[in-house]
Order: sequence, then C-alpha cells, then structure tokens
Amino acid sequence: MSNELFWVLGLLLTAVTLFILNKPRMDVVALLVIIGLPLTGVLSIEQTLAGFSDPSVVLIAALFVIGDGLVRTGIAYRLGDWLVARAGNSETRLLILLMLTAAGLGSVMSSTGVVAIFIPVVLGVSARLRIAPARLMMPLAFAGLISGMLTLVATPPNLVIHAELRGAGLEGFGFFSFTPIGLAILALGIAYMLLTRNWLAGSHSNSSGPERLTLSDLAHAYRLNERERRLKVRVDSPLANQTLNELELRQQYGINVIAVERQRKFRTLLLMATGNTLLEPGDVLLVDLASPTIGLLDAYHSLGLEPMNLAHSYFSLHAHQLGLAEIALPPESQLPGKSIFELGFRSKYKLNVVGLRRHGEALQGVLVDEKLKPSDTLLVAGNWRDIHRLQGLSRDFLVLSLPAEVDEVAPAARKAPYALLSLAVMVTLMLSGLLPNVMAALIGCLLMGAFRCIDLDSAYRAIHWPTLILIVGMLPFAQALQQTGGVDLAVHGLVQLLGEAGPRGILACLFAVTAVIGLFISNTATAVLMAPVAIATAQALNASPYPFAMTVALAASAAFMTPISSPVNTLVLGPGQYRFGDFVRVGVPFTLLVMLVTVLLVPWIFPL
Repeated sequence: MSNELFWVLGLLLTAVTLFILNKPRMDVVALLVIIGLPLTGVLSIEQTLAGFSDPSVVLIAALFVIGDGLVRTGIAYRLGDWLVARAGNSETRLLILLMLTAAGLGSVMSSTGVVAIFIPVVLGVSARLRIAPARLMMPLAFAGLISGMLTLVATPPNLVIHAELRGAGLEGFGFFSFTPIGLAILALGIAYMLLTRNWLAGSHSNSSGPERLTLSDLAHAYRLNERERRLKVRVDSPLANQTLNELELRQQYGINVIAVERQRKFRTLLLMATGNTLLEPGDVLLVDLASPTIGLLDAYHSLGLEPMNLAHSYFSLHAHQLGLAEIALPPESQLPGKSIFELGFRSKYKLNVVGLRRHGEALQGVLVDEKLKPSDTLLVAGNWRDIHRLQGLSRDFLVLSLPAEVDEVAPAARKAPYALLSLAVMVTLMLSGLLPNVMAALIGCLLMGAFRCIDLDSAYRAIHWPTLILIVGMLPFAQALQQTGGVDLAVHGLVQLLGEAGPRGILACLFAVTAVIGLFISNTATAVLMAPVAIATAQALNASPYPFAMTVALAASAAFMTPISSPVNTLVLGPGQYRFGDFVRVGVPFTLLVMLVTVLLVPWIFPL
C-alpha cells in the first residue's frame, strides 16, 4: 500500500466516522474533504473541485426545483386528496393506493418531500378510519424508498452511478432502465406490508397526534361542524343572478355563505364569498347556519336551494384554498363594543366570521349583531391569502392559531396545468434522447419559471444545498481511489474471496456491502464509493458493468433496516410512534427479499 493510498484511506475513514457520528454535519464533512484531498497530493485543486461542474450535480439541483414546482402548484397535494377520496373506508385499499401514489410521485421528485407531504394526509385518514398511524407510516416510508428504484432521476444515487458509467466511457442508464425491477420490488413491498402491518399495530405512546391545531380542531371548538351545509342553487332559484348583498341571506334566514363551488368544463372553481359575489344557477353554496337546529326546509324550497351531501367538512375538502384562523382582540384594539356586522369583515378583509367564543364557550345563533368584548375570540374563514394578510393588522387583531393545514397551501394552484406541461416536456426530452438529461431538466425549470409556477427566490430555496455539497465533496474520492490503486485493491479482494461463487454471488455481496454501508452514511455517499468498485469488478470478471452498477444503485436505495438509515424513515418515526426495533424487525427481512429479487432479475434484464 502506497503512502498516497494510505492517506486517502485515512481521510475516507475519518469522513465515514464523522458521518456516523453526525458531528459536524455531513455537508461540513464534505467541505473538509474538499480541503483535505489536495493536501494528500493525489488530486489537484481543479480535480477536487470538478464536482461543482458535474452535470449530475446540476441535474439534481434542477430536479429539486421541479419537485418544488409540483408542490407549489398543489399537484402533490391533489394526489393526497385523490387518495383520501378513492380509499373510502378500506384500510387495504388505502395502503395499496398510498404506496402506489407515493412511489409514483417519488419517481419524479424528492422522496423525502413526498413523504413529508403525505404524513398529515395519513394522520387525518388514520383518525377518520380509527386505525393506528403505525399501520400506514412505515408503508409510506418504504414506498418513498422504493420510488428511488423506479426511474433514473428518482434519487441522486442513480444519477451518481449513471455519471460513473459515462465517466468510464460507457453508455449510461436510460430514464426507465430501473423501472422493471423497481415495479417488481414495489409489488413485493405492497404484498409484504399487507402481510406484516399487524406487526406495526401496537402503539408505543399515548400521544394523540400532532401538537398543532388542525382545521378539524378549530371547527370542533367553535361547533362549526354542526352548522356546515352544502346547498345547490337550482335553475329556477330566485337567488340566481343576484349578489349576496342584495339577497341578505344572513340577516333574513341565518344563512352565512362562506364560499361558492362553481363548475367549469374541466374543474371545479372555489370562489370566496363577498358581498358582490353573483350567484349562478348550478352553484353549490358552502354555508354556515346560524343554528344547527334551525328549521330551513321551507326556506330551502322557497329559495330554490337543494341540500347536497356533505360526507366530510368542506374545510377539509378545500383545505388548500379555504382556511380558518382564530383571532383575538389585543388591549389596544378599538373594536370592543362594536358588532360583527359593524366590523364589515366580508367587505374590508374578504373574510367571514363563522364563530365567536366568550369565556371558552362557543356562542350559537345569529352573531352579526353580537357586541364584541375584550376577552372574545373570533373564528374567521376565507382564502389563506386573506388570512395571512390579516396577520399584518396587529393593532386591531391578533391571529392566535393557524391550523397545520396552512403548511399545505399551494400558492400557485392555478398554474397546476402548466407545471404538468413543464414536467411532461422534461420527461419527453429525457426519453427522446434529443438533449442530455441535465439540459432537459434545466428547460423544465425555465418553463416552470416562465409559467410562474415558481419564482426565483423559491427556486433557490428549493435546492437542498447540503445534498449537493455532500455529492461534490465525495465525488473526488472515486478518482483518488482509482489513481492510488484503492479500487483495484478492493476488487482484487472481492474476486479472490467470492470468485468461485460466480457473478450472482458477487452481485449479492455488492448489494449486502452497499446496504450495510448505507446504514451509516448517506445513500448518495455510498453510491459514490461503491460505483467505481462495481464497474471495476465487472471489468475484472470480463462481464458487463451494467448489472453490477444497477445492483449498487438498487442497494443504495434499500435503506429499510433502521430509522436513521434514511431521512424518509426518520420522518415517520414520530408520527408512527415507532421504536428502533420496529424498523429492524420489519426492514431487515424485506431488505433480504429485495436483495433476492435484485440478484434474480438484474442479470436477466441486464445480461452478464
């Protein structure tokens, strides 16, 4: 072993140890590596910093932007809404749809982001179906990890290994090269979770859920859920073609219109109600009644209104647009002594007062003439944008509670079709091969920006810079190990040890080593380290490098064994109320099954 190899291995061992200890942060360790490698004399500064211009690094940054565009336009959240609607009351159907949806969405955007999006959805569905969140959270995490096995752009390790193949003068993987194996593993994962979900049924905590209030919590506190109704304006209704100010429904009938669902050719528009809102035949009114027991059947008939089914709160159905907020009157407020009608909330702030609590008790009946007292709290409903604007009026109002759903607001929801178009253009260009993948992704980003699906500030915030720095810092290790003979040493030892076991035995060993290393360091860093070993091993055996590279890529995503082996697992640890041993008990057998499928399928799809 040369002195140069000794120093490179020492630096590598130090970096891995710091990764395991997580002190300092992984991106800081990567920066220390960038400083340390030139000091070994193996690489020049230019070679060490070459990762900043690597196409794969730029591609990963662009994909972060594309993923954030899908979130900002509400596409990701709409998938969650669709999941809730389709699953009904069936836990089995819910689990299958959850894993399929999370894996599908994760194939084109960050799996960590996908899991973060679906956690509140799963918690809400679990509460409604009265099932333990633990039965769904781990399937969600596993689907997020499996999504990395579905497409080339699904996870950074795939792109790292693709770049390593190209760097060796070989043709890289195609966009769907991973898909056949990934689909098989996804089907295996769904079947496995259906069989093992009972292992996760027990709760290890008496926690009742997230600490933040939800829309449901606020509605319950003000007894709003007892008064919600959906009323359709019939064609012959006398309300048609009149404004709400003209109709005075609240004063005469105790019907407070919150919003209006209006059908258009391909979608349903949600319009926030103001005094100038003009009602049209076929509109569905989302209303708050003055009292849940008010007798309105005759009024409905005379007004030409048809009661509609309301299986769930319309606030939960329209949570990405229609919000609730609890506000109080600060000491310097000039509003105590005035009635809600005198406040003119609807005309001044585009918000409706839908509840009032005094001394902790929700008042019922017609509230518009109620005089406010300093200790009162109000519940207002309307567009999230208008609710946020209310936060700036601190002299007269103090926003006490914003529900957890505010995090799911899609600020560019109207641009969803353009986001889908941008995504389709990017994928089409990648599949056609007309342009390199990085160019296709950059074009997708520019289209997202041109259509205002995302702005520049949001785009820069969307990029997860620690991940990019980690990749840039670890990429030079592959070149350093090759130049000092470290890769040849590892390959020689692997072939000597398992040469008689044949190529499939070596594939199994590569998978196991990659998966075990991935327990301690990030899957991206693992792929950087193992990719050159896989390719060199194939060359030593005079075999095709593709099955070896694919095996390492799949193993890098197989982080099922512990809650700390992937950020995806860590995200569901709290909401699922899991212990460390839960992941070991469920994840280790599944990892072995994935290894078996990989060893069987990869040489068949990519001949040795």
